[in-house]
Amino acid sequence: MKNILIADDNAQILDVLKEYAVRENYQVYTANTGREALSEFHKRSYHAVLLDVMMPEIDGFEVCREIRRKSMVPIVMITARGEDFERIMGLDIGADDYVVKPFSPSEVMARLRAILRRMNLNGNEQQQYMTKGSLDISMEKFQVFIHGEEVHLTKKEIEILFLLVSKTGNVFSRGHILDSVWGYDYYGDDRIVDTHIKRMRTKLDKYSHPDWKIVTVRGVGYKFEICHE
Repeated sequence: MKNILIADDNAQILDVLKEYAVRENYQVYTANTGREALSEFHKRSYHAVLLDVMMPEIDGFEVCREIRRKSMVPIVMITARGEDFERIMGLDIGADDYVVKPFSPSEVMARLRAILRRMNLNGNEQQQYMTKGSLDISMEKFQVFIHGEEVHLTKKEIEILFLLVSKTGNVFSRGHILDSVWGYDYYGDDRIVDTHIKRMRTKLDKYSHPDWKIVTVRGVGYKFEICHE
């Protein structure tokens, strides 16, 4: 049985999500504040965290940051507002996905299933380390290095980069990237792929890497390409 932590200061939402998670055969632990969420998180090992953004004492963004300092456990953030900057902030600090209130509890469970299924596939079937020229990627530790210097990418950015590098030269459509990184149950807009790749490129381009590049194939998608002199 998988342990799930659900943190939300709205008792009704907390009860509904707990009810649906129990139906999915998860062992559920709950928290009403950000401080309580961190306390609960450190008590045991979790397989996933559902985390409300607007909580008393410590907000969900800070809780996510604290968890990411010690763990790569899947995190789904819940926000009452749908502004892009909030979504981007949550994903940038390490969240795996987000849902906007009001939401369908069934949708939240579907996203959770997709994330956990993808984690199982990554852990059991995928190569965990890859090197291409000056680029090194560790999926076990979720780290990226260029010429031995660590580049601090978010979890999603690392997953996208690993996917592109895994089949160097192949073009991946936005839909393929969504299916591979977010999962088949993802309900959002495929423009989220463009946003992540744009932010990832900005971070990668701070380091010299003339031996490779991420190429946009107009009207199709993206690919990782080795540059030859």
